[in-house]
Amino acid sequence: WPRCPRGGGTVPCRVSSVLNRDVKQFGKQHLFDGSEETCWNSDQVWAQGQGQAAEPPRARCDTAVPTQGTSQWVTLEFPSPVKVSQLHIQFQGGFSSRLCTLEGCRTGEELVKISELYPQDSHAMQISFPRRMAGGNLGIFWEFCCPGRVEETVLEKLKITFGSSTDFFGRIVVYHLGVLGERL
Repeated sequence: WPRCPRGGGTVPCRVSSVLNRDVKQFGKQHLFDGSEETCWNSDQVWAQGQGQAAEPPRARCDTAVPTQGTSQWVTLEFPSPVKVSQLHIQFQGGFSSRLCTLEGCRTGEELVKISELYPQDSHAMQISFPRRMAGGNLGIFWEFCCPGRVEETVLEKLKITFGSSTDFFGRIVVYHLGVLGERL
């Protein structure tokens, strides 16, 4: 397993692609290194008809296959269940995502959509908080806002899909990714 540093330990991490396959300069390890000078930079999205079929990654919690497709994504696999309470993300302005889809699951289960986020096209740190939707039983959604009533999500795998890039070629650039919560 490739591992990405995270606080007091490591968390297995996968990404959809790395710009020009230059993992030393643009690899996933830069999502968590705390440096303002480094970042994860995805490659451009492959469109069908360029000799490659655009194919999304498989959606099983215990088997993720890194591929380039119609969207870029980051998957974090925690060694034990975690209760997620916040998501922090810092894009490069002009290379951000208009739509982030969060999916999560426990080991051996199918990924389940948790929420859709609509971040700003900005270099500023953006923080999302989960809230219970009106009606209480409609599930949990996350939003970039000031904290409301926080409802936490328990999972062992978190997948963030960047569905719509502000870059013409579909590239995503992330300087910081943080998942806050507690280990169970």
